[in-house]
Amino acid sequence: MLLEAIYHVPRDKWAYAYDPSTIHLRVRTKRDDVTKVVAMTGDKYDWDRTYFEITMDKAASTDMYDYWECSVRPMYKRLTYGFRIHSGDEVVYMIDSGVGRNYPYPPGGYFEFPYIHEIDVFKVPQWAKEAVFYQIMPDRFANGDLNNDPKRTEPWGGQPSINNFFGGDLQGVLNHLDYLVDLGINAIYFTPLFTSPSNHKYDIVDYKQVDPHFGDNDLLKKVVETCHSKGLRVVLDAVFNHCSEQFPPFQDVLKNGKHSRYADWFHIREYPCTVKGDIPTYDTFGFFSNMPKLNTSNPEVKQYLLDVAKYWIEEVKLDGWRLDVANEIDHHFWRDFRKVVKNANPEAFIVGEIWSDSLAWLMGDQFDSVMNYPFTDKVLGFFNEGMDGKTFASHIGSLLMRYPRQVNEVLFNMLCSHDTPRLLTIMDEDRRRMKLAAVFLFTFIGTPCIFYGDEIGLTGYEDPDCRKCMEWEPEKQDRELLDFYKLMIALRRKHKALREGRFRFLKADAYDPCIVYERADAKDHFIIWMNNTNKRRTLSYPLNSFDWVDALTLETVKPNHGKINISLNPYGYRILYRKIK
Repeated sequence: MLLEAIYHVPRDKWAYAYDPSTIHLRVRTKRDDVTKVVAMTGDKYDWDRTYFEITMDKAASTDMYDYWECSVRPMYKRLTYGFRIHSGDEVVYMIDSGVGRNYPYPPGGYFEFPYIHEIDVFKVPQWAKEAVFYQIMPDRFANGDLNNDPKRTEPWGGQPSINNFFGGDLQGVLNHLDYLVDLGINAIYFTPLFTSPSNHKYDIVDYKQVDPHFGDNDLLKKVVETCHSKGLRVVLDAVFNHCSEQFPPFQDVLKNGKHSRYADWFHIREYPCTVKGDIPTYDTFGFFSNMPKLNTSNPEVKQYLLDVAKYWIEEVKLDGWRLDVANEIDHHFWRDFRKVVKNANPEAFIVGEIWSDSLAWLMGDQFDSVMNYPFTDKVLGFFNEGMDGKTFASHIGSLLMRYPRQVNEVLFNMLCSHDTPRLLTIMDEDRRRMKLAAVFLFTFIGTPCIFYGDEIGLTGYEDPDCRKCMEWEPEKQDRELLDFYKLMIALRRKHKALREGRFRFLKADAYDPCIVYERADAKDHFIIWMNNTNKRRTLSYPLNSFDWVDALTLETVKPNHGKINISLNPYGYRILYRKIK
């Protein structure tokens, strides 16, 4: 047994309160080195009468490690614990004071979770676990009011460029809400709506006014009210890292330099504010001189932006914020942001845009979720680039072990967005592989999000090509693909096991891109079979004698001699289901 690989600390993602009565514990060991891990648990004040052993599940594996996990419901909300780790006949014990081969007399030296204080439990909005999001760029979704079109508006459906406009607006969204309801969507994420000179609106001039090309504040309020009446939540995009160069405080700095009362609202390295070569003399988003970076540690800036966050929640009954470039803003700001937002709406959903490991923001004091681009990368790597099942399972296992479970349940999972090529284009317009990736999206743990138009076959390379106009003429839509999305969304929304149930790979082998995995809770059990090859394959897995039902065709599938054999077309899939109780 490799003792150096054994790891646990009594905090963060390794020991945390999942709810007011449940603690989750995790332990790491070298891959395939350990046969069993037992959590030895009790109350330090009455160890003998409260002692209870729990055999931990192997929750995930990566190339190097196995991760073991269990849930504990301590009788008095406090927990003392250690681990007994087995490798064949070899046994070691891990407690807070170290790893040893002799049984450590309890409870001295053991790990402790002193008490579950409900106020400390990281709570995420329950509705976010049940949500299927639809991302909308208003200028490209639908033009409902020709009278508010920008002067340079081009005919709908033209080739997008960095600077052109197509006239989409909030009235267009309002006109098509029934389409989203019919699709099965129950949450919308809008890219920025506020006054801005660009088509994408990530350079904001006025944070409290809807851009006049989209409508006005009253129309946004009507959109949100109508969405709520139809069962849809609404999340807006908050661009607090930077603003537009036309933002009045920055214009004052351009005019008055270091004497401006707003000079400390920004990060100015040298006056006057200008561009030398291609580098601005002030900090910006990237090196875009038209997007000066805001100094969120300045008390006036901080209060201004927190007022904006609160204003829209109260003004239009907003359901949450997506936070642009969230990792480039200080943690102190985000902690206060969470307090303001949650005081205004305790069920508001806070999603940060961070493209890498985000644990520092996901400990209950800042965000509820992040845009899960690492998930996007691994899923596309598997379904598009020939990765084998073992490697894919290793990547997914690593992602699942990054965060506490309540975070995993609401991570914002997408396969493409306004910042990436379109899913169908990534898949070389092979709809079979696109569907396979989408099946994984809708049957995986986390909150799925569709980029507008994916469901009817929109294509597009990198920005700006991925930001094409939505196609509304039925004869130009892929209706079969649309029906597929409706079916998968309905399946996910119907079954809690696909939203909150256990996820586990059952088959994921080296040199084989076919996988089998399960989602299960106390009531329902799903097994998903995927042939990620261009040849017909038959996959087998040992299963008990229960009858299974194809979740999509309702055909009964019976095990044969203790196993099920599933024949799949190239890039085919099958979803089997049985009710436990």
